[in-house]
Amino acid sequence: MPDIFKALATIMAWVLWICALVMGFSAFAVGTLSGDLYGGGGPSMVYPATFVAAGFFGLAAVVIMILRKKME
Repeated sequence: MPDIFKALATIMAWVLWICALVMGFSAFAVGTLSGDLYGGGGPSMVYPATFVAAGFFGLAAVVIMILRKKME
């Protein structure tokens, strides 16, 4: 395979990994600062859905890096 595919896979994996970190930490920070995560009432479904999306992005980044290793 051409080297450009390896470079594009690396860039995509890093983009997905950074998106996962930003989404996860921002949902945690906003939920904590607003009091929804540790407040008296139950948290809204926005925060768990955001954590699931962040986990999916992180998992996709790992899968892309495994596939990138197989390109070698």
